[in-house]
Amino acid sequence: MPEMVRAAVQTGPRQIEMREFARPKIGPDDGLLRVEANGICGSDVEIYRGHIGDKDRPPFIPGHEPMGIIEDVGDRAAERWGVQVGDRVAFEVIVPCRACNDCLTGRYQACTFRKYGHGVTGIEVEPSLWGGFAEHMYISPNSVLHKIDKTLPVAVAAMYNPLGAGVRWAVDLGEVSLGDTLVVLGAGQRGLAAVIAAKSVGASNIIITGLAGDAHKLAIARELGADHTVIVGEGGQDIVEAVTEITNGRMADVSLDLTPMAAGPVTDAMKVVRHGGRVVLAGLKGHREIPLVTDLIINRALTVKGAFGVDASANRRAIQLLESGRFPFEKLHTHTFGLDEVGLAIDTLAGDTEDKSAIHVSVHPSFA
Repeated sequence: MPEMVRAAVQTGPRQIEMREFARPKIGPDDGLLRVEANGICGSDVEIYRGHIGDKDRPPFIPGHEPMGIIEDVGDRAAERWGVQVGDRVAFEVIVPCRACNDCLTGRYQACTFRKYGHGVTGIEVEPSLWGGFAEHMYISPNSVLHKIDKTLPVAVAAMYNPLGAGVRWAVDLGEVSLGDTLVVLGAGQRGLAAVIAAKSVGASNIIITGLAGDAHKLAIARELGADHTVIVGEGGQDIVEAVTEITNGRMADVSLDLTPMAAGPVTDAMKVVRHGGRVVLAGLKGHREIPLVTDLIINRALTVKGAFGVDASANRRAIQLLESGRFPFEKLHTHTFGLDEVGLAIDTLAGDTEDKSAIHVSVHPSFA
């Protein structure tokens, strides 16, 4: 069994180095994961570019959507997690303390005592292997993990996080239910996941937007259950006018903004819903101050919610959806990269290469 583990380390904006680390020694309360795959999301892109997060942060191993096979696990950890060597599991980024008031009352994502996280903790914190862009990843005693069926194709299993976002943001926060109309602003992997989640609970009218270059994504959206696709931006339609026409003026029950670094869709999200409608904001804007017309919220009695990550309940239901095979999930996966290609993988998802077809992109350490 190799004593050293290869990992991709981000040392600064757009700077990735391959390094080796000692294989962690596992005790009774922790474990070791053999990473099969790690999905890439929009926040990875913005962190890689240096648009969000501390630009002077210590080097770290990115990858906050890791999944793979448990290779080593302590006896107490195995009993606590209900797993054994050989099980396939997926992880949440947050490693909570599990003892504070927030943790004990179900708000573990707000844990003020958390010190570590998968894909965000610096390599100076032993045993360094906290992120998914590595051959192996350390499983902390407080890690939050979920079992996944080993018969699922690796690339499909690696979609648990974006699909979990769709469940959390559309169904839990947006409260989309049977017969509702949902507008999804943004046709990235999480936008498409929101379509799947909404369709799974009976939404009757799903509208999703994309730019002219997103035609391939919108085509997949229709296969996944979207009822209407709208091209916006330069040369496209005004989304408020489009929703007004599609709904005969009734407007949507829920809107979900997933667009990164863009201000306009925030206002659009509030204009496309009916009086008393619900708006969920999930697209990161890089700490920029976004103009907000508060009269829209007041006069239309809107409920506006911020979406922070994916919790355990949403992850479990997303994994159940993946395992059900109800949707053609394999059509979402477009690119697989090896561990030496992390920078290229992130650029590909961002559309910063000649290939503009990316939807779901993942890094597989064993891929060559």
